[in-house]
Amino acid sequence: MSLEKKLSGWTGPSSDSEQEKQERTERMVREAINAHAPFADCALRVYAKGSYANNTNVRADSDVDIAVECTEAQYWEEDAPGVHTPNDKYKGTWTPRKLRTELGAALAHKFASEVDASGSTAIRVHSSSARVDADVVPCFSYMHYYSSGASRVGTMIFKKDGNSIVNYPAKQLENGREKNRRTGYAYKKVVRILKRVENSMVHAGAFVNLPSYFLECLPYNCPDSVFSGSNWTEIIRSVLIHIWNSLEGEEPEDSTLRWVEVNGCFYLFHSSQEWTRAEGRSFTQAAWNYLDFS
Repeated sequence: MSLEKKLSGWTGPSSDSEQEKQERTERMVREAINAHAPFADCALRVYAKGSYANNTNVRADSDVDIAVECTEAQYWEEDAPGVHTPNDKYKGTWTPRKLRTELGAALAHKFASEVDASGSTAIRVHSSSARVDADVVPCFSYMHYYSSGASRVGTMIFKKDGNSIVNYPAKQLENGREKNRRTGYAYKKVVRILKRVENSMVHAGAFVNLPSYFLECLPYNCPDSVFSGSNWTEIIRSVLIHIWNSLEGEEPEDSTLRWVEVNGCFYLFHSSQEWTRAEGRSFTQAAWNYLDFS
C-alpha cells in the first residue's frame, strides 16, 4: 500500500460500530443521572467534550469524556476589583464534595462494579462489549471577568484534594470547528492522521504515548496555508516541518509568538504543563522517520 493511500485511509473518524458504542455510552450516563433522585432539584448540563465531541477521535483513543456541569452554583474570577463584591467568588448550595458523591452514587447504581471513583478528577466507567470507557467529570459553571468588560465562560473542576482546574470546552469546540472550516476541512483529518501515526509508533515500540489533546494542539498552531497541499503526503510533510521548525529553542518571550491550546485560552507550553516543546519536536522527528520521509 502506498503512503498516500495509507494516509488517506487514516483521515476518517472511528468506525460506525465504534461511534455507536460511544453514543450508547453517553446515553447510558445521561440515563443514570436522570434517574438519580437527589439530582431532581439540581440544574445540570450533561455533554460530551474532548476528542469525541470534537470528532477527532480514532479507534485506539475512542473513550468518551462527559462533563456533568452543575449550573446551580457558579464560580468566577475577575481581573480588576469592583465588578462583584469580594465574597461573590461563588454562590450556590451544591458543593464539590456533594456533586462528586451524588454523581458517583448515580453511576454506581447504573453500572455497579464497572465504576471507578478512585481518580483525582474524573469518575471512570469501564467499557463493556456494548460500551467504550467513559471519564465522567463533575464540574461547575465558571466565568472569568476582564477589566475591559468582556467575560469568558468555562467550567471549574475540583480535584479530590481541593485544587481546582478551569476548562473551556465550548471554546475548544468552537475554535476547532473554525480551524477546520478555514482549512477546507483538512485540520481534523490531519489530527486523526497524526493520532494514528502516534498509535502505530507506540504499538511498534518506536515511541511513547502522548496525550491526545496535545496532538490536536500541535497542528492547530500551524498556519492555515500549511493545510493546502495537493495530497495528504504533501500536507503531513508540511505540518511536520512547520512544527519541527517552530518548536526549536526556548519558549518565546513575545507572547504573540507563543503557541496556544485549541481553546485559545491557555498557552500550550508552560512550567506546569504535562508536555514540553522538546516532546513536540521528538514526535515530529519520530513521525517523519516512521513515514519514511526524506
